[in-house]
Amino acid sequence: MTAYCGIDWAEAHHDLALVDEGGTMLAKRRISDDLAGFEELLQVLAEHGDCAEDQIPVAIETGRGLFVACMLATGRDVVVINPMAAARYRERTAVTRTKSDAADALMLANVLRTDRHAHRPLPKDSELVRSVAVLARAGQDAVWQRQQATNQLRSLLREYFPAALTAFQVKHIGLASAEARTVLAAAPTPAAAATLTKARLRSLLIKAGRRRNLETWVERVHEIFRTKALRHPAQVEDAYGVAALAILKRLDAAAIAAADLQQATELVFHQHPAAAIITSFPGLGPLGGARVLAEVGDDADRFETARDLKAYAGAAPVTRASGKSHLVLHRRVKNHRLASAGYNWAFAALTHSPGARAHYDRRRARGDGHAAALRNLYNRFLGQLHHCLRSGHLYDEITAFGDQPMRATAA
Repeated sequence: MTAYCGIDWAEAHHDLALVDEGGTMLAKRRISDDLAGFEELLQVLAEHGDCAEDQIPVAIETGRGLFVACMLATGRDVVVINPMAAARYRERTAVTRTKSDAADALMLANVLRTDRHAHRPLPKDSELVRSVAVLARAGQDAVWQRQQATNQLRSLLREYFPAALTAFQVKHIGLASAEARTVLAAAPTPAAAATLTKARLRSLLIKAGRRRNLETWVERVHEIFRTKALRHPAQVEDAYGVAALAILKRLDAAAIAAADLQQATELVFHQHPAAAIITSFPGLGPLGGARVLAEVGDDADRFETARDLKAYAGAAPVTRASGKSHLVLHRRVKNHRLASAGYNWAFAALTHSPGARAHYDRRRARGDGHAAALRNLYNRFLGQLHHCLRSGHLYDEITAFGDQPMRATAA
């Protein structure tokens, strides 16, 4: 007998429901979110025919957590139903908009019973790629937090200390740099900065790791901090300084975390067999490659075609056609982590690949904006990546774009 299981997830407990092919409820249970609850789930499934040869699939609304990881470890199909889709399914049988945990579990089981073909199970990635995903996502979060704190610090400095922006917002140096963070931590106000001697500035910059052009930096920053400018009253300026120090602490933590996680991510990424293939693409270094691998995974059955991968990454457009209306739009529903990594990948490839640059220029000539042209280039790269991962071949510029860009570059 074929059965289907639905689990309504909650923080402390889960409701499960089992139905057969005809929709008849076979079991209904509330289990705890711990080892005892997981063992109870396995017992209920075994009582209704679950075995290694014929495992009962499970539908749930989240793909994260220990409970889901342990279900995946059993080898069964775990299908994640998007909460928005689940809400639409709920309205098929509950027009009064009633809702309960037990009813949601039953609804999820029936989704598998009627529409299993329309939903993908969670990928069965290897332990190594799951480790890469944990580190890459944590590193990406740290980078975003670092940028957020940098933006907040910049906004605050504009209010009371614009000289600091003049001193550190230069090419390849910004407020998130070690130089800026070290100097501002020692002198967070214009008054304190004006008292910094050249010797003190030199020692702060050396502490931050500055070695090249040290004396030029000392002279330049010292002059900027000594230049007369508009100022707040002393007490107000001190208050701004305390606020800046608070942001600097968060910025320091995010910057250190991003650096540590980058090192750990690259170390694990290089252990994966697909690392050489991924980093053979122009614009993809170990960190960017790890972020791509983390979201794409190494389950060979996850993306049957390159088109599936492109849609998942948000690189493929969405067509909306009704009557005489026909619109081709940017895909909004996507894996945002992969889309962010893809934007950086395509942008970096412009200076590393003549073929990528020529493709980008052609798209711009056709009227595409910068982001649209990069998205189109990323879309093409994803198709090539899908082929290379399937075939085990490294990236080849001539195979990818032909030899016309190379001839044009040589000329």
